[in-house]
Amino acid sequence: MEILFYHPSFDNAFWVKALREALPDANIRVWTPGDNAPADYALVWHPPVEMLEGRKLKAVFALGAGVDAILGQLKAHPQMLDAAVPLFRLEDTGMAQQMQEYAVSQLLHWFRRFDDYQALKGEAKWQPLEEYAHKDFTVGILGAGVLGAKVAEALRPWGFPLRCWSRSRKDLPGVTSFAGAQELGDFLHGTRVLINLLPNTPETAGIINHALLAQLEEGSYLLNLARGVHLVEADLLQALESGKVKGAMLDVFREEPLPSDNPLWAHPRVAITPHIAAVTRPHEAIDYICHTIRQLERGEAVSGRVDRARGY
Repeated sequence: MEILFYHPSFDNAFWVKALREALPDANIRVWTPGDNAPADYALVWHPPVEMLEGRKLKAVFALGAGVDAILGQLKAHPQMLDAAVPLFRLEDTGMAQQMQEYAVSQLLHWFRRFDDYQALKGEAKWQPLEEYAHKDFTVGILGAGVLGAKVAEALRPWGFPLRCWSRSRKDLPGVTSFAGAQELGDFLHGTRVLINLLPNTPETAGIINHALLAQLEEGSYLLNLARGVHLVEADLLQALESGKVKGAMLDVFREEPLPSDNPLWAHPRVAITPHIAAVTRPHEAIDYICHTIRQLERGEAVSGRVDRARGY
């Protein structure tokens, strides 16, 4: 079995060594320009077109949960990968737990009004504030795939009303499911905390805009953990200034790194992290990839295959 590996920033030596230990019968090699030798599988992130073009592969694995980068490459260079070659994404590999930690910690930060107390600290004010009630803190999750479902699962024990919105209806314990464009307004009405975990598709680009934010509860909160292209930054800033949105926690941006002159940096009600909500954990990723390759070799059904038409 021949496996190609390419990532522009990962530690190649570590990955190749770990993959060889997990798949001792496979020959793992880092792709370099000019390598046109046969291969069965390719593990990639932002691969050059020439790496995949013309290859007869059993499968390609994107080394991340998001596949918008490689799908964008395929849109621009459709000849890069034959449509019959399965494309897989990393379904979990430790990312779900990281997303759970991030979402729970930030939701509780807002619910316990730590953002307000931090603002009072800046004024040297000792002032206990009225508590928020759980029933008034409805959490709406945009996107109910693997990560969205896991975040809902982590939030359920805290007693907040939970709802989700996705392309198709979901059956998640303790979560009210809304589906399709016709139910988006119902989902937004009454939502106090909006958590975005949507896939990046042409339909979802720019979805968090003025029209969407206007349908949230007054004094709502936004947590964007998906992609920067989902958010119209100018519309968020306007909603913050009007008070419609009270606070935002942003991990992803249209332009990364976020330019130093972007007004989001200076806004007192915006918190920022540098795209670290969930990162690829090598050991978990390698376990998933090797397990899936073994399943494919045995002809078994596997999960994680990307629907190229849908974009996820």
